[in-house]
Amino acid sequence: MPQTETVQSETAESVVLSVRGLTVSLPKNMERTYAVRDISFDLRQGEILCIIGESGSGKSVTANAIMGLLPSAIAVTSGSIFFKGMDLVQTEEKALRTLRGRAVSIIFQDPLSALNPLMTIGDQIGEVMEAHKIGTQESRAIKILELLDEVGLPDPALLQHQYPFRLSGGQRQRVMIAMALALDPDVLIADEPTTALDVTTQAQILELIRKIQRRKNMSVMFITHDFGVVAEIADRVVVMEKGRVVEEGPANVVLNTPEHPYTKRLIAAVPRMTAKDRAGASDTPVVLEVTNLSKTYHTSGGFFSKGRTVKAVNKVSFSIRKGRTLGVVGESGSGKSSLGRVLLKLMDCDDGKMLFDGRDIAPMSSDAFRSMRPYIQMIFQDPFASLNPRHTIGKVLTVGPIAHGVSVHEAKAKALRTLTLVGLDEGAYDRFPHEFSGGQRQRIGIARALMFDPLLLVADEAVSALDVSIQAQILQLLTKIQKETKVAMVFITHDLRVASQICDEVAVMYKGEIVEYGPPSQIFRAPHHDYTRKLVSAIPGSEWEPAA
Repeated sequence: MPQTETVQSETAESVVLSVRGLTVSLPKNMERTYAVRDISFDLRQGEILCIIGESGSGKSVTANAIMGLLPSAIAVTSGSIFFKGMDLVQTEEKALRTLRGRAVSIIFQDPLSALNPLMTIGDQIGEVMEAHKIGTQESRAIKILELLDEVGLPDPALLQHQYPFRLSGGQRQRVMIAMALALDPDVLIADEPTTALDVTTQAQILELIRKIQRRKNMSVMFITHDFGVVAEIADRVVVMEKGRVVEEGPANVVLNTPEHPYTKRLIAAVPRMTAKDRAGASDTPVVLEVTNLSKTYHTSGGFFSKGRTVKAVNKVSFSIRKGRTLGVVGESGSGKSSLGRVLLKLMDCDDGKMLFDGRDIAPMSSDAFRSMRPYIQMIFQDPFASLNPRHTIGKVLTVGPIAHGVSVHEAKAKALRTLTLVGLDEGAYDRFPHEFSGGQRQRIGIARALMFDPLLLVADEAVSALDVSIQAQILQLLTKIQKETKVAMVFITHDLRVASQICDEVAVMYKGEIVEYGPPSQIFRAPHHDYTRKLVSAIPGSEWEPAA
């Protein structure tokens, strides 16, 4: 009996943050009445707890409730959040301000929107310490350099004077981590900090968080929708669905022997590296043939910087056949998106040929290319930003064809057929973009691209912002549409698991050049180039193979 009491006492002492019966209500006329309902879990000293679930599951609302950063439209209606004996729900805002950053700190998903574009990196980190009256100006200056060095940023003395827009996505995320660590918090909340990053940068950020957590014996709450990330970093896992906790346990148990159907469904949706290539004819007509395509960016220098010349696309050659998909993979800055913009004639190339349906479109002016533009369409990364919020879905789909001479009646009939093709009902025609989920908006984006019966689709990170389950649905939809329409596709992505599933050939880009080209089985199972091997080894959770 005394032994049991001792164990319970030690367990209680090891809990840093305890959430009990937390309920956060939503405004009226929403899909449900609460964002989170009656959830309970503990975060222990020195552990990484992953909270996983789809968009709308309540993950980020839980994090914001802990931080006291809920928007005014929603509020905690019941429950407690205990931090070292203090109930954060009942704590006044003034007291919470002193705890933020010092006791509990957060890393946001999008560092560019979280960082002040008008302040240098060093000033923003220093502001955190100054707001809490930590140290002197001299000691803060030393601490800034130490933090930038700790998170692995190059040349801290120089970088502290840079502005956020001059840094890459991975570097900005490291700055966010430095700011979160500035006051040595007891708890670090990381809200989807790697979702928009390429695999190598993602691996670096995960390793950085894990290394700092171990060294400082810090407690980390890591919010994600990717079980690959969970396999890489988690000690324990909390699974949330529609505002409720449906499963909780040690990471190895939840990953390998899940009990709840929702957890099983999430794990089943995790994209796997496929061992075999897609079946399909490889002798269909060539839709696009690219030869020695080049694009160079020139930036002028200023008082403190020299001008730069960057070869974004450097003598790239490939061909795409009807009904086939070419995957273009690589890190940020490899030239993937620049290649996509050149293929779409959104910017001119400097050299090379682009034979589209037998005609060289590379030297064409915008006016000359206008008649061919409908046959090359794009699916954008952010489906909400790419849809006009003031237009109904019907207008979004029909405005292009009508501008190219299609009658209103014919355009509407085509729109209704296309909505059905992408898995939406005809009632979507009269609704607005904000009335749809992220996955539904991406289906609308695909429908818009198909309105012209294109010969070529360019999909630029078309599924990277989606939950794994929605991602799987969109990939199945694109495969189905391609079988039915025989459209050729360029699929630009940083997720190699996705590329292995949907692509017939894969081009690996590095510093503007294609360094490896071939079928997915060869590229991902037996890569020849060192850079490709580096990309494959950086896939999160690569050593964990989800049960079939």
